[in-house]
Amino acid sequence: QVQFVESGGGLVQPGGSLRLSCVASGFTFSRYAMIWSRQAPGKEREFVARINVLGGSTMYADSVKGRFTISRDNAKNTVYLQMISLKPEDTAVYYCFAVGLGGRGQGTQVTVSS
Repeated sequence: QVQFVESGGGLVQPGGSLRLSCVASGFTFSRYAMIWSRQAPGKEREFVARINVLGGSTMYADSVKGRFTISRDNAKNTVYLQMISLKPEDTAVYYCFAVGLGGRGQGTQVTVSS
C-alpha cells in the first residue's frame, strides 16, 4: 500500500523558513521521481517542485524558484522541501507524490502570516 506521511509545516512569519519532510512507504522509493505540490483554500492544487530518482535533476514552479529547494534521501525513503523567504501566498497544504503512482498523504499545513 502506497503511503506518504508529510510533516514539518507550521505557522511562520513572512520571510521565515520551514523544512518539510515526506516519508514514503509501500513501493521502491528509489525508482520514482518525487513531486511536492500544494493546495490553498479555494484554489486548485499546484505543482511546486520535482526531483528525479537520484536527486541530480530538479524542477520548480516559477513562484518558488530561488526560495525552495527539493532534495531526497533514498536510504530513508524521504523527500524534503526546504523553504526560505516565505510569503503569505505560500500558505497552503503541502503534499508529496511519487510520479506515476497513486496515493496521497494527509499533507502538512504551512501558514505564513504576521
